[in-house]
Amino acid sequence: MPGKHVLIDYWGAKGLQDTVFIEKAMRAAAQACGATVLQVHLHQFGSGCGVTGVAILAESHITIHTWPEIEFAALDIFMCGQCDPSDAIAPLAKLFLPKKTTITEVNRGPL
Repeated sequence: MPGKHVLIDYWGAKGLQDTVFIEKAMRAAAQACGATVLQVHLHQFGSGCGVTGVAILAESHITIHTWPEIEFAALDIFMCGQCDPSDAIAPLAKLFLPKKTTITEVNRGPL
């Protein structure tokens, strides 16, 4: 199987405008999965606005898009090989402290 995809939606989350915090969270998620971070690129859309970003991994990627005005964040974690993106769920929740979370897990590729 090529990999596993985990989609996480957070409502009532913290730190959604803070690029330093978000990079720390993405790196912590990758580390929890045993993944190798190759590069992190984040863009903040201005004061009071959201952040979009990607952590490029040797095993694939982690992306985030935030809407601080509604305290919402959407994360996308895809990994292949021995890394399990589900291992990122707990450390991300501990950092973002969401009031509500929705998680979708999808196996990608042939069965």
